[in-house]
Amino acid sequence: MASLKTVLCVGVCLSAWIITTADETFKAENVRWFSLDFKTILIWTTKPSDHKYTVSYSRDGGDWIGCPDCFKVSESECDLTTYLQPYDRTYSAKVQTYPLSDYDYDDPDEFPHTNSQTFNPYIESNISAAVFTVNIVNESSVNVSITDPLTSIHRGVNQLSIRDIFKNDLKYKISYHKSGSTGKKDITSDSSTAQVSELEAGLSYCFMVAAFIPSRPIATQQGAWSMRKCTPGDGNILQELSLGTWVGITFILLTVLIAIVTVTVLCCRCCRQRNTSQLSAPV
Repeated sequence: MASLKTVLCVGVCLSAWIITTADETFKAENVRWFSLDFKTILIWTTKPSDHKYTVSYSRDGGDWIGCPDCFKVSESECDLTTYLQPYDRTYSAKVQTYPLSDYDYDDPDEFPHTNSQTFNPYIESNISAAVFTVNIVNESSVNVSITDPLTSIHRGVNQLSIRDIFKNDLKYKISYHKSGSTGKKDITSDSSTAQVSELEAGLSYCFMVAAFIPSRPIATQQGAWSMRKCTPGDGNILQELSLGTWVGITFILLTVLIAIVTVTVLCCRCCRQRNTSQLSAPV
């Protein structure tokens, strides 16, 4: 009887080892965070299989909390946006791989799992490009008005902007240059509006803006640059042409001039040869 129990125990342990080893080959890999405007998704890669995956997260090294939206899912991503609050905390996540068999694990931690790197939404979430307008104040200054990008965070029925989250930490970089010129200037505004002065009267200027959070690490301080917007000039387009444009125009004019001279010379030669032939012909 003792021998039979020993054999059974060995068999159970061996079966568990085989199942665990098999599931290890299908466990989640390359677990990483992707976050834009505080919409934060955990993604991972897997081998093709029918395995299921469960996501848990931890705040500041505390206990693991299961994500109810990502329990035994077949997808390779999990939206954790609503769970990573407060925003300025350090979060970790792990993806557990559930076996295909009905083997009963006594401890859920026995499931093969893969941990992510730590992530802090406040300092790591990417910021998208802002929308802005440029209004002319006078011939030498304009007002730049920026609309704060919206986040994926809601407070009640209100959708929060990045200003609601960053508050006074949020600034904007404004880059501008003369239309047709490569030289540019940058200024930083503490608010969503700024006046740009000392512009040359009558010239067209082009502007771009980007969110700027100096309290963040350098790699994530700046958001994406916006589309470029230009003011109208006074109609004197010659003043706005760059050196490269002038070189191109000069080259085209020289090419046309050389073509005209060449054609004229060839025509003159043909006329001279025709006249010579007529004079030398016998009467």
